[in-house]
Amino acid sequence: MEKYAVQLPPIGENPKPITRSKWKRTLVELTGKLQRHYLHDVSPRLMQSYSEIGAFPHKYHTEGRRPCTTHYRQYYPFVMHGTPSAINGIRQSMLGVCALEFDAKGIYLASVTRPGCLTVHEFESLYCQSNGSGEDQGKQLLHIPIFSGVNAVRWNPASQDEVACTSLSNNEVLIFDIGYVSCEPSEVLRKRPTVSVHGSSVRQGFSDIALSNDDARVLASDTCGAISIWDRRASNLPQSGLTTNANYGLTSIQLDENQCVIGASKGGFIYIWDLRGGRFSAAFQSHKEAYSSPLTSVRLSSMLNKIGPLKAQSNILPKEIQSININPSCPYQLGFHLDDGWSGVLDLHNFQVSHIHCPPPPWLDELNAVIPMSPSRKPSWLPKHSIYAVGSTSSNGLHLLDFYPHTSSPCHVDYDDSKNPGETFECKQNIFVPLSGLVTACATHPLNGTIVAGTVEASLLMISQKHLCKKGDDDDEIHDSLKQ
Repeated sequence: MEKYAVQLPPIGENPKPITRSKWKRTLVELTGKLQRHYLHDVSPRLMQSYSEIGAFPHKYHTEGRRPCTTHYRQYYPFVMHGTPSAINGIRQSMLGVCALEFDAKGIYLASVTRPGCLTVHEFESLYCQSNGSGEDQGKQLLHIPIFSGVNAVRWNPASQDEVACTSLSNNEVLIFDIGYVSCEPSEVLRKRPTVSVHGSSVRQGFSDIALSNDDARVLASDTCGAISIWDRRASNLPQSGLTTNANYGLTSIQLDENQCVIGASKGGFIYIWDLRGGRFSAAFQSHKEAYSSPLTSVRLSSMLNKIGPLKAQSNILPKEIQSININPSCPYQLGFHLDDGWSGVLDLHNFQVSHIHCPPPPWLDELNAVIPMSPSRKPSWLPKHSIYAVGSTSSNGLHLLDFYPHTSSPCHVDYDDSKNPGETFECKQNIFVPLSGLVTACATHPLNGTIVAGTVEASLLMISQKHLCKKGDDDDEIHDSLKQ
């Protein structure tokens, strides 16, 4: 009987383990959570699936059936003398969509144009019209002229019915309540007039705006390098402010979840203030307004000069920072965009540039000696994949940049393809999405990742996966509803 018995291994001898590769989809299905590395692995497929699925020109009219300001200036331009390139450059700097933003739930989309139109769209209605039938003006929740030079628009995170606008030519913050569908703002926040040496009032336009989650504080950055802070419960005049102690104007501000204010300037500096306290300076006070100095400041050109391969190829000089954005899926990543088309990430943990994307300058594609004036651009983060959507400076299209917080990102300053597995490297790359217009501003839906881009022609472009519909009873008969 002993020959039929199975001998056991000696005590202390471990059997050879069975090595199997983990099935990533199993972990997702079991835990119900998408790990960050898994999202990075599938992000190339997501980026490649984006394309333009709808275009909506700004052809609105007033109640008297007259073209609105944006429509009139866009399609009935004034007579100008000069070369076609110069005329085109001036038109681009004066027209187009300058800012877009979704509300926190992705129900509404607000857009503003440089001639001074504020438009609020219902995203679901806009998405349903992206099959090529054109936009129905009657479905717009709000379309009103405000003031020229509009530069920023923000939703109130504490109230989905309030949207705020600022202008470079006006020292007021207009707040509209879309529930009333009125052309008049429900609230106007003003800055105290600044008197010059000649005794006249000086206008300080606002470049950007931020609203806190407490439905009380409103922050607006001006062209003189300061930030005014209002408490809506107390007064329509600012109670305090933040200063950069510099002459450069601020171009963009962000308010993070820790009540820290981050600002970017025309001089290429990034400033950080803490609203909870910290170093406080009351050396400059005006009309009971105390201005706080920044806790720290970073010169972005100095950080870029620390990148050896980049410094060897380019002469890095201080440049205007046109926009900054906090990554919603990685709060310590601060995305930035420069006036020469460069984009990157500043790591707020160590204040070092971790990612950089340097496209060719636009003048390389220009055949004429006159270089058109490039409009300012405002990129946007995708909600979960650490992908930065940036409008191209030289062609009609959108760059989708992989800014994943790891050296496996092709834009990482320490990226080395020899250290990355071949099966992941062949997919991870930046994607360029061709579009029908030159992009000036982007906004990303907070839930499904649909991108809406504004152009210099003041139109809106919807960028997402193509619509697929099933026609007939045969399940195999599927066609693209957008195929022309």
